[in-house]
Amino acid sequence: MKHSELQSPLKSIKMRQRKNGSSIKHPNLSDAEAKSQKKSPYSLKDVFLTCLGFRMLNALLIQTYFNPDEHWQALEVAHRIAFGYGHLTWEWEEGIRSYLHPMMFALFYKLLALLRLDIPCVMIKAPRLLQSIFSAVGDLYLYKLSFVLFGDGVAKWALFSQLANWFMFFCFNRTFSNSLETTLTLVGLYYWPSVRSSLNKAPSGSRKWGLALAALACAIRPTSAVTWVYVGLLELYLTHDRLRFIFVELIPIGSVVLGITCLLDRLMYDSWVLVPLNFLKFNFLSSGGDYYGTHKWHWYFTQGFTVMVFTFLPFCVAGIIKSKYWKLSGLILWVLGLYSILGHKEFRFVLPVLPISLIFVGYSLAALDERDSRNGAKKRSSCICNKWPSRKQLAIFFLLASNIPMALYMSLIHQRGTEDAMNYLSKEAAKGKVKSIVFLMPCHATPYYSTLHNNLPMRFLDCTPNKGMPTESDRFMMDPVSFAVDFAKNWSHPSHIVLFDSEERHLKDFLISHSFREVRRFFHAHFKVDRDLQASVVVYAD
Repeated sequence: MKHSELQSPLKSIKMRQRKNGSSIKHPNLSDAEAKSQKKSPYSLKDVFLTCLGFRMLNALLIQTYFNPDEHWQALEVAHRIAFGYGHLTWEWEEGIRSYLHPMMFALFYKLLALLRLDIPCVMIKAPRLLQSIFSAVGDLYLYKLSFVLFGDGVAKWALFSQLANWFMFFCFNRTFSNSLETTLTLVGLYYWPSVRSSLNKAPSGSRKWGLALAALACAIRPTSAVTWVYVGLLELYLTHDRLRFIFVELIPIGSVVLGITCLLDRLMYDSWVLVPLNFLKFNFLSSGGDYYGTHKWHWYFTQGFTVMVFTFLPFCVAGIIKSKYWKLSGLILWVLGLYSILGHKEFRFVLPVLPISLIFVGYSLAALDERDSRNGAKKRSSCICNKWPSRKQLAIFFLLASNIPMALYMSLIHQRGTEDAMNYLSKEAAKGKVKSIVFLMPCHATPYYSTLHNNLPMRFLDCTPNKGMPTESDRFMMDPVSFAVDFAKNWSHPSHIVLFDSEERHLKDFLISHSFREVRRFFHAHFKVDRDLQASVVVYAD
């Protein structure tokens, strides 16, 4: 089906829905878009509130541990700013992280403290609930972007795909900088004229908003420049006012955002630090990220991004082919291609282009919807009854049946033990039953002070890169018993020890000899991820 063939029936449907249109005219919509919006049966307010309710429920259902950065590079830093204690990892010593993202959560923590709501149950859930607001904004702008590009028929199915995709459910509400980067990417793309077709011109001045959002995304996460270089080059190629774009908009807006970020980092680091430059040196010029593991160049194409899109993949490919909207499909390929050059790869690095792929899924589902509508009309006119479900219904059932179990399993079950253990210790510490904690497990395997929210002595095994030399965490994993014996010679006897069952079996005698007994055991995982199976997390107390 050609793009024009899809657009025509979509327009006819929207014409029939004119009377049910939205009463809200968004201030940033052009007159043409405002008129088009009136044909939609959904108001932007209704869309946002639906997304917000869904994402808040989503936030409450996330009870598992995914990646250390969710806690250690965001909440832990924010907790230190707000309450005066919290651990800063080596990245903050090297100045390769900006305080812009953690500051958002630090202000939120301050508000909770002011309202006297900084209690264990709130401190555990509140950050993801805050993130759910930003996620809902991202959902809204995915709908708006899809709407201005392809119409309401595609927009509603793109939003359905966004909410139904297992990885968006699992990851979008986590407090990664990648999550906020994804929201800023969706909002920013909406305002960039070069992303739109010639039939849907952006309102005057929207490019400045797009530039500001792009600069903010890069300030929060410098690798976001991969996305915005593509969009910027596209704009430079298509625009007729190139000099104005570069000298009146790009340079001034970028300089203002960079200046504000540098001032904030100057205040927090107590010295002038150019984070984007340090980040570039570490991750790109010195391949510092490779310390955390490497993958084959094709990993994003054959495993990483494919798993993220999951069963939506065939619909995404079909939507790309049918829509022939190469600007956005080119962006996906550009981002995956450039990230493939780097040795260290992670799922969340390419999170910002996952919603874009789901827009094409929406296009494909809208095409099925239109096809089923036409077939249904023909059958009604010829009095033919068909008891079989339509292709659209089968597609929806297939997508929901494959994604909902995956989303719930990954969010509620897989690797939940480390979160449960810290939640338990937080409540015990609030009762005065915890004096100090030692974590005999790989570094950063649990949340830390941001969850405990109690200024008690804690000790985890260090894993700061050490020029090829084994770190504490490495040495412990190689020989748990010898390491623990040496480690205990210099420790201040803790009240609690936390470890995985995979190391517990080696350290049973050690724990007994130091008068520790098991007090709680938490399920963690059914299968191994990157090490031996860590089926449970065990808490010992003296």
